[in-house]
This record gives sequence, C-alpha cells and structure tokens, in this order.
Amino acid sequence: MTLAVPRLIRLLLGLAIVAASVGSLPAAASTGSSGQTRMISASGSGGIIADNPDSTTGVAAWETPGVGGADGGVVNRSHSGSGDSTSVGAISQPKNLTTSAPDLQASFDGINHFQQRFGTPNQFSLEPPDQGLCVGSDGAGNVRVLEVVNDTLRVYTTGGVALTSPVALNAFYGYAPAIIRSPLTFGPFVTDPSCIYDGATGRWFMVVLTLDTFPHVGDDGLQHLKGTNHLDLAVSNSSNPTGSWTIYRIPVQDDGTAGTPNHGCSDGASSSLPVPTNPHACFGDYPHIGSNGDGIFLTTNEYSFFGPEFHGAQVYALSKSQLAAGGAVALTQFDTHGLDTFGFALNGFTLWPSVTPTANGYGGGDGSNGGTEYFLSTNAGAEAHDTGNGRSTFQPSTQLLVWSLTNTGSLNGSPSLTLTNNSVNAGLYTLPPSAVQKSGNQPLKACLNSSSCSLFLEGVKDPFAEKSANLDSNDTRMQQVTWLNGALWGAIDTGVNTSNGKQAGIEWFKVSAAGGSGGSSLTGSGYVALGNDNLTYPAIGITTGGNGVMAFTVVGADFYPSAGYALIGSGGVGDIHVAAMGQGPDDGFTNYRLFANPPSFKARPRWGDYGAAVPWGGSVWIASEYIGQSCDFAQFLTPDPVTGAQFRCGNTRTVLGNWDTRISLVNAG
Repeated sequence: MTLAVPRLIRLLLGLAIVAASVGSLPAAASTGSSGQTRMISASGSGGIIADNPDSTTGVAAWETPGVGGADGGVVNRSHSGSGDSTSVGAISQPKNLTTSAPDLQASFDGINHFQQRFGTPNQFSLEPPDQGLCVGSDGAGNVRVLEVVNDTLRVYTTGGVALTSPVALNAFYGYAPAIIRSPLTFGPFVTDPSCIYDGATGRWFMVVLTLDTFPHVGDDGLQHLKGTNHLDLAVSNSSNPTGSWTIYRIPVQDDGTAGTPNHGCSDGASSSLPVPTNPHACFGDYPHIGSNGDGIFLTTNEYSFFGPEFHGAQVYALSKSQLAAGGAVALTQFDTHGLDTFGFALNGFTLWPSVTPTANGYGGGDGSNGGTEYFLSTNAGAEAHDTGNGRSTFQPSTQLLVWSLTNTGSLNGSPSLTLTNNSVNAGLYTLPPSAVQKSGNQPLKACLNSSSCSLFLEGVKDPFAEKSANLDSNDTRMQQVTWLNGALWGAIDTGVNTSNGKQAGIEWFKVSAAGGSGGSSLTGSGYVALGNDNLTYPAIGITTGGNGVMAFTVVGADFYPSAGYALIGSGGVGDIHVAAMGQGPDDGFTNYRLFANPPSFKARPRWGDYGAAVPWGGSVWIASEYIGQSCDFAQFLTPDPVTGAQFRCGNTRTVLGNWDTRISLVNAG
C-alpha cells in the first residue's frame, strides 16, 4: 500500500540499517580470488559549498524520500530482522557503569537533526545519521575534525568551534539538491558516509553511496530510482579539508553496464512509470573505507536493487598514491559470493576494511606478502546464508572470518592481488534485542495521538495509538576494524544474558594476523554488557601504543540514549563511562507506525547505523549518536518568537527528529 499523494510527510527510504576469553585453532584457508580490474578516472571536483540556512518556517511537503514502483522494495537492507524473540546463549557479567569520565579530554556536540535538515536548503529529513568521523592535520599545524553524517558534513577545531556551516553532501559532491520542493524536483540520493585521513599522503578520503533518481514523480505520485548507483570517493587536493577535492565515481550496479561485471541480480515487478533504466541492477549498500601503506579499500554489501536476494560483499582496491595524484586509477574488484567455504555459511557479508594508526593519521599496515590489507566479517546474518532467493534467515554463529588481500604494492603499477580468508572460532553471537528507552517527553508521539495536531501535519488522523518504541540495536555485522602490530581489533552487536535478563551488548575480538589470513587465531575476546541497560553500535580505535577506546550508545530503562565509552587494551575492557548524558528519548519519525512502509507495518526506530573512533597520538576521538535535547508537547507547539516556526523547540530538533551526535576526545591510557 502506498500513501496518498497529499500527505505532507513522506515515507522513509532506509538504506542501511539502518566476558570470557575464547581461544581457537585456525581452519584451512579458502581458495584465493584474483579479482577483476578496470580503469576509473576523476569525474569532477567538490568541496565545501557555503549556503544559507533553510528559511522554511512551516512543515514542508516531501520531508522524507517516498519511493514507489519496483523501487519501493529498497527500504530495509538488513535481512535478519529483530532479535526480540531470539534466544540468547552468550552469558556476560555486567560491567560497572559510572557517569564520571576521568579520561575525557574534550567533548562537544556535532551535527544534529535540525542542522541536517535546516542548516542548508533543499534537504530531506533523515535518520539514522550514520556516523562518519576523520581527524587529521590541515598542513598549517592545526588538527581538524571532520564529521560527516546523512546527508551533511562539517569541519571543527579540536575545541569544537565549527569552521564551516553545515554542508549538504549533494552540494559537496557536485550534484543537484536532493530535493527542490517547488517545482518538485529530485536530485541523486546520497547515503552511508565514511571518511579517513591518511598521514602519509596528507589527504582526506571520503566515500558515500549515491543512487540515481528520476527528477520527477512517477504516475503513482512517488519518487522513482533508476537502478544505477555508484560509490563516490572524494579525495582532498591538499591537507586542508575545507579546500577543494577530486571526485571519483565508481559504478556498482554490477549488471554489465558502465564497465561493471554482471552478477545477475533479479528484477522486480513494476506497475508504474517510469520503470528503472537498469532493472537488473545490484545495489552497493553500507560502504566503508580502509587503508594500508599502498591502497584505499572500499567494501559494500551487494543486494539486488529491485529483487529480494543478497549477492555478496564486494571489495574494491585502489592505489592511494594514484588517487592523491588526481589522475586515472586502476580499480580491482573482488566478489565474495560463495567464498565462505567453512561449512556454515555461503557469502561474505560486511567485510569491514582495516586501518592502521600512525603518529599523524592512518597509514602503514602489514608490509608482508608485497603488502597486505585485512578485513573482518561475521556470518550469522541471513545474507551470509542467502542461496539467491532472499529467503534465508539469521543463524547464530561462533565463526569469525579473517580476510587478507595480498600484494597490495602492485596497486601502484599493474595490480596483481589475491583475496583469501580463514575462519577462527569465537564466542557465540546472536541477534541483539531492540533497546528499551527510558520514558520521557516525546512531543511528536503526542502530536500524532492528537487528532488536531495529526491533521495539521498529515492531513489525516493517525489511525494508530502511537507508542514509545524500542531502538534498533543492529544485527551482528562487523563494525570498525584496526590492524596494529600483527593483531586485528573489531567488535559487533550481540544479544547477551546478564543476571538481570536479556540485553543488547557487545562482543569484541583481538585476532592475530601477520603474513596473511592463513595463520590467524583468536588471541582475545569478550562480552561487554550492562545488567539493566543496552550497549549498541560499538567502534574501537587503537592508538600506536596498543591502547584503545570503544565508543557506543548507552540506552535502557535507566538511560536516555547517551554517548558512552570504555577503555580497551591487552587487559580487556574497563568500566563503562558516559561522555554525554542523554536528555530525553528518541522521538524521530521511524518510531511511529504512521511513517512505516507501509503504515500498517511495525515501526522500526532507526539508530546508528555505525559509530566512529579515530586514534590521534595517545588519545582517541569518538563519535556516537545520542539525544541531547528534550522538550514537552507545549514547547513543541510554541512558535519561535522570531521566525514563528513551530515544532523546533528552540532549534534543538525538527518536527520529525531529535537526534544529535557527540564528538569526544578520550585519553586511551
């Protein structure tokens, strides 16, 4: 069912999803893959585009992307669903939690939902933010902090002073605006940002996934997608992130067009016009970026764009020095479909590429075997088991996959790479339950449950009794990965049993990895959980000294969504600390059934989809989503004394969302 055309707030296009030590013996490595190489050229320039804030004072039409036709299936790119009814086998002793933060050196608010929507014109309202963060030198002796979220970026000093206004990612990448509301026109849809700063080249690298759209609504009154999609890799032309950037556009539809291989993704039935230009396109979801001394490495999760199936994670390798030079670059692509050959799953899923800390950014890495880049992945997700029909289900697992891409030094000449993998045994991981929220003010919920307010916003009375919903706690896909001195560090979300019951928690891993994946073994691991609350979306940053910080969201019956952290090192994980205390519950539109797709579906409150942790010297910069504001229904309805705008609570939120991000610097010890 589609929503009627007059609705003011449209449907969400959700693209990403949204302690005991265990030893192991390495299993036999799988057969290697040599990949396919093609050339790509720079396709434009980008950079900070200054613009005035959006001056809209009312509630605009088309607040979120609404997708029709066969495109309407591109809604939830996690096939594993909710873990609320899944049994949990892992047992964890609850960690101590303290609201003190003795290791905190700096902390400030980053981009929030108001800035994302109104900091620049012609933006959709989006959630979750998808946390990107990179830290580096500007070439003039200053350390800069670049934050990028859906679909906005901003550059800060280390003291939290914003050096730029909010910058729309469409403008940064040289595209038309995401939406022009009069006359109604759509630009490309940009999502899933990630970035790193490379110390060796003094360059910033940022990647997003971009979906090409038709510029006007279809005959069903909804937005339509063409099927073509690409990774847009931006490379700064200097060490100054506020300067100019060179853009590389990498087609990832993998249907045999634009130089891509043909992976045979199925099409979908479409009864409305316009029909996709590429009906058999695949879809490069959840891109992330890593590096070593030789290359930049991008990974995606490849689904059928219009059909139901998952194909396999993709790996893209490019020469770092060639990218920094701004010329043509050889791109080598690896397909992990069918490469999980360890008797449990089938396909690679969320291969998170590793980074290696140096004194001034990322770089270095394992120089053996002509240069080696590592990836970690898990294989419990339904995608890892997909036989090609999209009907697979989540299966709790104890396998952790280590992948190595060798001879990366050849990227600077004629690429000749080999991708291999290995399985090691780890502690059981399974779907985490969704995260309960502490009760508090949710004025959007109150508005929807008020006939007059709902009529004002939507033109219809909300037929549902909207309730406070639990936050999405992710599935068990791998999160941020670091390689240092022969060891890989990573973490995932998982369900755990504590003395007080089932909670969303974290499992972390330290894996030996030197000279390739073949000799890998688990050298440290454990669970991190609280007795009465949840920890979600971990990100580990490790300093050159081997100490680190794990960032996450703390949320539950006792805590509004808060930015938390813990120290991590050879001795395991320390106490849980709160860098920024949540001020109220999440009150974004994905909490409520009226905005589900279709509205009769259960709401899936989006959170995450990932955090960030970036080492710098002996400390780690971390960034997480949290809720930094609260207002009641009366304040929500009160017009701003200057602009007359309602639903903004002093410009701390919008009518549809109240998420914030928090950026902090933590001494790793």
